[in-house]
Amino acid sequence: MRRGSVAGTELGHVGILTEPMKRVVTEQRLAYVATVRPDGRPNLSPRGTLVVWDDDHLLYADLRSPRSTSNLAQNPVVEVNVVDPFLRKGWRFGGRAERLSTPATLARAHELLGSEVTDLERRAHAYLLITVELASPLISPGYDLGRSEEETVEVWLRYYTELKRGGNPKRSATD
Repeated sequence: MRRGSVAGTELGHVGILTEPMKRVVTEQRLAYVATVRPDGRPNLSPRGTLVVWDDDHLLYADLRSPRSTSNLAQNPVVEVNVVDPFLRKGWRFGGRAERLSTPATLARAHELLGSEVTDLERRAHAYLLITVELASPLISPGYDLGRSEEETVEVWLRYYTELKRGGNPKRSATD
């Protein structure tokens, strides 16, 4: 999907973030955010603070990733992956990020993230707002085998249960 207009500026504007996309972002506690280093290499960083801001924006707090925030100051291009580890489905979001700085936007960030992150105001170094320009589904190749969602969840529940017990679970390259 590609965003066709600036958020909220046109009558009848429909945001790029659909309800299924918002659900995955809200339910999953881990996302991966990729930025571009000054030398052009990718920088991938896990995020536990990603939330939906509105129909066109995602927000996260920088708690321990000064390199990502520094990269975004030089090049605002960003990619975000959020995947349900049991269902093996999720979303890829592409866009541009900006550091929030006005009192109103910082207050909104605290409102959205305050109940999610312990001692947020002390720990957050920055709040980054991503304008989502592209969104596409991420689907495991395990589904190419004809496996249902229920079967996929069962496979991965068994895998992680065995792993947690200290076992050496087996998995195929297509999962």
